[in-house]
Amino acid sequence: MEFVDQLNRTITLTKPPLRVVSLVPSQTELLIDLGLHKNIVGVTKFCVHPKSLRKEKTIVGGTKQVDFEKIKLLKPDIIICNKEENTEEMVLKLENIAPVWVSNIATISESIEMILELGEIFEIKGKAFEIASNIELKLEDFKYFVKDFSSKKVLYLIWKNPYMAAGKKTFIDGLLQINNFENIIVEEKSRYPKVDIEVLKTAELILLSTEPYPFKKADAVHLAKECNTEVKLVDGEFFSWYGSRLLKAFDYFKMLH
Repeated sequence: MEFVDQLNRTITLTKPPLRVVSLVPSQTELLIDLGLHKNIVGVTKFCVHPKSLRKEKTIVGGTKQVDFEKIKLLKPDIIICNKEENTEEMVLKLENIAPVWVSNIATISESIEMILELGEIFEIKGKAFEIASNIELKLEDFKYFVKDFSSKKVLYLIWKNPYMAAGKKTFIDGLLQINNFENIIVEEKSRYPKVDIEVLKTAELILLSTEPYPFKKADAVHLAKECNTEVKLVDGEFFSWYGSRLLKAFDYFKMLH
C-alpha cells in the first residue's frame, strides 16, 4: 500500500501500522482520539495529552532531538512527523528505521486532509471522517458567531527575550483570521519574526501564548502597562494544535471574545 504525505513524499506499507512512534504532540492526541492508544509505542516529552500517556509509553526525546536507537528498539511500523515541528535531518535518519509520514499544515483544510489521510493509513476511515466532519461543523458555527464582530489589529507572541510573533503562512495566523483578527505581521520573509517593543505598541490587542514560551499573567500585566494596550494570555494549544484539539478550540475562541 502506498500513501502520499503532505510533503508529497510516498511511503509504502505492507499492512495497517500496529506500532507507531509519534513525534508531534497534537497528532499524538489525534491518534488517541482516533482510537489508536494501543498502537502508540513511542512519544515525545511534549506529548502531554492525555496526561497519563508519558507514563504509559516510551519517551524518545523532544520534537527537535530524539534518541534514534531507542526508536529503533521500539520496532515501529510507522513514524509520524511534521515539517515545522521536526527537522529534515531527523526525518532522513528516521527513514532508516521505518516509513516516515510527514504532515505540513498551515490551514484548517490541511488539518482536515491530514486527519482523513491518517484514517486511510490506519484503516479507520469512519472515525477519521467523524472527527473531520465535527470540526467543519464547529468551524461554520463559529464563523457565524464572529461575522458581525469588528476586526482588531492583533499581535500573537510565542516567545520572550527576544519577543517573537506568529507571522504569515502559519497555522496560528489562519486561526487569527478566522477569529476576525488582523495580524499586524504582514511580511512573509519569516514565519516567526523577532519584534521590538515599538511593533508591540502598534497592536490593538496583544495575545500572549502559553506555548512554546510559557507566558504568565504577570507578563500580560507588564506589557499592558508598557504598551498601553489590551493584552490577553491565551491557551497556545487552541491556536497551534491542528488535530482533534480543534474540536474544543472554537468553544474556547467564543469564550475569548
